[in-house]
Amino acid sequence: MRHGIGYRKLNKTGEHRKALFKNMLNSLIKYEQIITTLPKAKELKPQIDKVITIGKKNILSNKKRLFSKLQDKKSVTKVFDELSKRYSSRKGGYSRVLKAGFRTGDDAPMAVIELVDRNPEARKVDKPKKVEKTENEKKTDQKVASK
Repeated sequence: MRHGIGYRKLNKTGEHRKALFKNMLNSLIKYEQIITTLPKAKELKPQIDKVITIGKKNILSNKKRLFSKLQDKKSVTKVFDELSKRYSSRKGGYSRVLKAGFRTGDDAPMAVIELVDRNPEARKVDKPKKVEKTENEKKTDQKVASK
């Protein structure tokens, strides 16, 4: 019988698995959409739903619980400030897993896990904004290209 087998071990030690999901939770909170393998995404979905549910009740003990799980101040503040307000009327199902084909190297099944009603601008958090060049910089680039 399959009693007590409640999660996927993913061929990793307990510490490695815990660190993997902590990092994946932080990335999912930050970017609101990540691409990973299908088993990891299926295992991450209940965890992110529990994190958002904890964040809906804005009390100090819940902030401490989330910080002990995520260990990232920015992620905890985003959960309490943005995500809890966004999902205040929703009773569950804050994330979804979409199949995304197979990886070319080892043919592993890939998936996209994203937050429902996500902010499309969240994916551009770390990307530097393009700064227009001044006239002097454009002239310098033209001189270098002509040499």
